[in-house]
Amino acid sequence: MIGIFNRSYYEEVLAVRVHPEFLQAQRLPDALGKDHELWAGRYQSIRDHERHMARSGTVVLKLWLNVSRGEQRRRFLARLEEPRKNWKFSPDDVAERGYWQEYMKAYEKALAETSRPWAPWYAIPADHKPFLRLAVAETVVATLKSLGLRYPKTPEELQPTFAAMRAILLAEKD
Repeated sequence: MIGIFNRSYYEEVLAVRVHPEFLQAQRLPDALGKDHELWAGRYQSIRDHERHMARSGTVVLKLWLNVSRGEQRRRFLARLEEPRKNWKFSPDDVAERGYWQEYMKAYEKALAETSRPWAPWYAIPADHKPFLRLAVAETVVATLKSLGLRYPKTPEELQPTFAAMRAILLAEKD
């Protein structure tokens, strides 16, 4: 099974880090009130969660699609200029660009704090979509190949049983 999370639990150390006012709605215990302890605890929780998944046999593969500020601007303009792309745009997108540097610092910290051998981050340059797609595909394929996956083999001693079951099924009338 392959599962894909789009930022998911990382929002708690990204958007919330950039917008600490979001913390007010979370009703955190007073003991977590110290800024350093809060973020250190959240990074630790992420590391613990991903370590647990890895110990349980899940391969954790994290891809950071790094779009430059200029490319983001071009993509936003395309969404506004092409009616069939309007649905992809939100006015909040432009407002959030005002926090570009804060987001970059939050991403840098999150990647550094949570990239581990069992859950590595892969930073993929994402301005050029064909390169982005190739880099993602190569990373996923290399990871899948490293797993040594193969179809299960049927034990040879089951072949006579299979032949008998085949005979029974062939003898049945529809």
